[in-house]
Amino acid sequence: MPGTPARKQNRSRTARAVGAVAGATLLLAACGSTKDTGAAGADGGGSGRVGVILPLLTSPFWQSYNDYVPKMAESEGVDALKTVNSNSDPSQQITDINNQLNQGVKGLVVAPLDSAAIEAGLDQAERKGVPVVAVDVAPDQGKVAMVVRADNVAYGEKACDYLGKNVTSGKVVQIMGDLASVNGRDRSEAFRACVKKNFPKLKVLEIPAKWESDTAASKLDTLLNANPDIKGIYLQAGGVYLAPTLQTLKSKGMLKKAGQDGHIAIVSNDGIPQEYDAIRTGEIDATVSQPADLYAKYGMYYIRAAMEGKSFEPGPTDHDSTIVKLPSGILEDQLPAPLVTKDNVDDPKLWGNTVG
Repeated sequence: MPGTPARKQNRSRTARAVGAVAGATLLLAACGSTKDTGAAGADGGGSGRVGVILPLLTSPFWQSYNDYVPKMAESEGVDALKTVNSNSDPSQQITDINNQLNQGVKGLVVAPLDSAAIEAGLDQAERKGVPVVAVDVAPDQGKVAMVVRADNVAYGEKACDYLGKNVTSGKVVQIMGDLASVNGRDRSEAFRACVKKNFPKLKVLEIPAKWESDTAASKLDTLLNANPDIKGIYLQAGGVYLAPTLQTLKSKGMLKKAGQDGHIAIVSNDGIPQEYDAIRTGEIDATVSQPADLYAKYGMYYIRAAMEGKSFEPGPTDHDSTIVKLPSGILEDQLPAPLVTKDNVDDPKLWGNTVG
């Protein structure tokens, strides 16, 4: 897990009014240390249209992010075009980037599907002098002004810690994301390492599901046939894995509510309303709230800053996060992502409680 860098002295901050997620009216634009590089967008002042490229729209998480984009663009003073959906296809995502560049956008906000493949699109943008902000997934290589993301290592560790404290021994399974994405790798490796170190009586079984609900359902069905004694499940993406997991367990008579004999402890990731409902009914136990609202908000904040010629340095921010430098040299603003259980599931500050 990246460490927290020391606060830099003599910050340069630019204050401006913006609409905050829950209705606050002022945000100090102090995200780590800022500096003006003297380079502005092609329209001089950071103006111009911004393209926003989504990875998929089959998940309630990304549907929520998509809904937040125009609201946050307006609050941040960004002229965002209608979002483009790459439909889970990394090759299509590169085409989408090129199409947006050909339309003359002055900035791009992209949620990469493949951490390596996205480099081709980033190189195209760099050649045209168009800054890019990556949301949710960090690229392995390529130039981006900022990655807006939460600490995905912490996702895996939080899931491990919760299951380890509630399942004393036996088999647990993690339904993994796409390992071509740094998110899938971070969550998988962190969960695996945490169990090995802290809960040696647990045996981890794994399902590589590539963020595909059908794949998750079929492989979980097969795994349960061979291992009907599963005690816990970690869903790396509730948006795509929650429904098929619950349906598969129900079809086998294995969906028991918390407190009942035979209950399988389930921890998820995303923080969508459907997960909160499942926590309230006892079908699952916890989830990590991945901040869809803040992804949209700070994606827009950082692309505007990049178009205005601002850059950032590692350090704490004024919005409860820390900018860190990744091994690739890319900067990442790691936004908070709290664990949600029955104890705090009704917290009105959680974005999953503010959407329909």
